[in-house]
Amino acid sequence: MQEYVLCCGSTADLTAERLRERNIEYIPFHFSLDGKEYTDDLGKSISYPEFYAAMARGAMTRTSQTNTDEFLQAFTPWLEEGRDVVYVSLSSGISGTYNAALLAARTLKEKFPQRNVYIVDSLGASSGYGLLMEELADLRDNGMGAEELARRAAQMRLFVHHWFFSTDLTYYVRGGRISRAMGWFGTVLRICPLLNMDNLGRLIPRRKVRTKPRVIQEIARTMCEHAQGGTAYSGRCYISHADCLQDALAVREQVEERIPALRGKVQIFDIGTTIGAHTGPGTVALFFLGDERKD
Repeated sequence: MQEYVLCCGSTADLTAERLRERNIEYIPFHFSLDGKEYTDDLGKSISYPEFYAAMARGAMTRTSQTNTDEFLQAFTPWLEEGRDVVYVSLSSGISGTYNAALLAARTLKEKFPQRNVYIVDSLGASSGYGLLMEELADLRDNGMGAEELARRAAQMRLFVHHWFFSTDLTYYVRGGRISRAMGWFGTVLRICPLLNMDNLGRLIPRRKVRTKPRVIQEIARTMCEHAQGGTAYSGRCYISHADCLQDALAVREQVEERIPALRGKVQIFDIGTTIGAHTGPGTVALFFLGDERKD
């Protein structure tokens, strides 16, 4: 048994198999689809194609974050086993999960004074958050202890880049991520805004790019600009998508052509139900290690 548990939320958008292989635990969020409640269990209760098809038909979605009681229930058995916990949360810029986990950790410190629960804000989301978890799993597997790993996570998080675009702006407008005017003009003029996650973990529109083929080229060019080593980048690269695999494959082709020294092939994952409830179908996101996010 390992001396501590490395844990994330379901919103890291890795597969259950990948998390199991890397010995990373996850604590689920929750969502509803036309009033029916689900646990975000990485596509087990409802498949991702089913989920996005329902959204495309107009189904209403709502999400709820992991609350403090759920964190208490999840952390307690590990502490009773004598293991510490390193929990990395979804970005505090888009969710209150970080604060809920902090409250649980403070409560449990009174009950288990010899144990530690380290809570780290990833300032990330989806498979960018997942990429950070994989980097941390590497460090753990190489012998890094829990306290040092938590410090390293806080140092690394702003070097994980999140760039994304969508061909359907409906849910970005509904969630207030972009203005109604931008959404209307974007639809009429076939504009695909290029967004990223800033240094506070918030989603920020950065550029207006006309047509999908151009934004696919632009997101790959942006990676070349910001990746560690530029076109000589040799680290991980992940893509996640919301029911638009062909667009994700097109981005992968552009990235692998421009950056041939990647650590293996670009990995493609589904945007899960919690994040997808806010993006809707049509989003493609690109993640890699780059220069420090400063704004």
